[in-house]
Formats: sequence, C-alpha cells, structure tokens
Amino acid sequence: MTGWFELDNSSNGQFRFALKAGNAETILTSETYVTKAAAENGIESVQKNAPLNERYEKKTATNGKPYFNLKAGNHQIIGTSQMYASEQARDAGIVSVQTNGASTVIKNKTT
Repeated sequence: MTGWFELDNSSNGQFRFALKAGNAETILTSETYVTKAAAENGIESVQKNAPLNERYEKKTATNGKPYFNLKAGNHQIIGTSQMYASEQARDAGIVSVQTNGASTVIKNKTT
C-alpha cells in the first residue's frame, strides 16, 4: 500500500498535514499554516521536492536523536521527521518520504 497525506486542523485552529507511509506511520509533519490553501500548497511542495536527495537536511537533536527536515528549493522547511533511534533509521525514513511523498491521496480531516 502506498502512502497518503492527512490534512487536519492544528490545536490553534490553523492547518497542518502529515505524510503517512503505507503502514499508517507518520513519516513527515508540516509546520502550521494559517489557511487550508497554504497547507495544500505545502503538500504540493512535498510532492515536488521529496524525490530530490539534496532537499533533505540531516540533523541531530539536542538529545542526540537523529531526524531530518525536507526543504523546498528556497530552503524553507516543508516538513520535519520524527526522532529516530539511529542514523540508519533516519536514512530509512528519508527513503520512505522519497517513496511516499509523490502520493496524490489526500485525506481531508479538516472541520
């Protein structure tokens, strides 16, 4: 099964999306957007940038856990991964975003 995007309201009434893998695990989470249209543009940006290796910024959190950001061509962060137990798991997460990020399935859960 391929992945999908879930578009939802955030706790402050704005909008955010998550990219889900085929097993329903969240593999990328967006920042919040003021409008639904802006969040939908963010999804389009993931679809466009996910296949490109150079768009991934590998990071390490202050607690030592590896994670990554997916960035657009203008260097803005489109989405951030979860924290991983190892660099190998983080790199597998990147592959998962590259694989699932082109999905055109958007589950709209906004109210």
